[in-house]
Amino acid sequence: MNPGWDRLTAAAREALAVLVPIACAGCGVAGAAVCEACDERMAGVVSRREIESGFPVWAGTEYTDVARRTILALKNEQRTDAAGHLAGILVRAIDAALLELSELPDPPRSVALAALPSSRAAYRRRGYRPVDVVVRKTGLALEHPLAWRRQPADQIGLTLEERKHNLGSSLRHRGTVSGRCFLLVDDVVTTGATLLESRRALAAAGASVLGAAVIAATPKRVRRVGRVPLG
Repeated sequence: MNPGWDRLTAAAREALAVLVPIACAGCGVAGAAVCEACDERMAGVVSRREIESGFPVWAGTEYTDVARRTILALKNEQRTDAAGHLAGILVRAIDAALLELSELPDPPRSVALAALPSSRAAYRRRGYRPVDVVVRKTGLALEHPLAWRRQPADQIGLTLEERKHNLGSSLRHRGTVSGRCFLLVDDVVTTGATLLESRRALAAAGASVLGAAVIAATPKRVRRVGRVPLG
């Protein structure tokens, strides 16, 4: 699909959502893309979690209840009108990550935000990349330095080790990434296997991947090591 057409159709969907009566993506109540009550339920503190080898992941909320329904509505029901509400949650995670990275003994001079690629099937089905739509609402620059070398099998129901095996060497870098620092950006982290494969692919090309910022993290599969209060 042509990228220009992708942007056009995404914009058309968002405009249509404004004109047509809508229901809350989180609870179904009429009147708003995401109602005030659901916005409040998704607000709170940023969690800092670690996956394999201490790789840090900052999550704006937990992937439960309202957040889960809202993210799935964006991904599966064309609810791009909810992206602005999720953008605020993602920005909190990104801000917390960049603040902590800036306080390292040898902080990076610059950190670029890197998107994880959607599967080809998902992109064909939706016509857009959910994380791209959300990040566009933040006004932040998002790069796409990763591409599929091969398409892995469906990950649903797999353990971390099974997912790692499934994803092994499935991604490759694209463009010039050597010597650059990246913060990965995604919608949800479950086991973290895709994040780890993304780190491997970029590191193999000489880049440094300092962590990941996500909208939400599942509470049971990723070990929580701290909470970052919001200012």
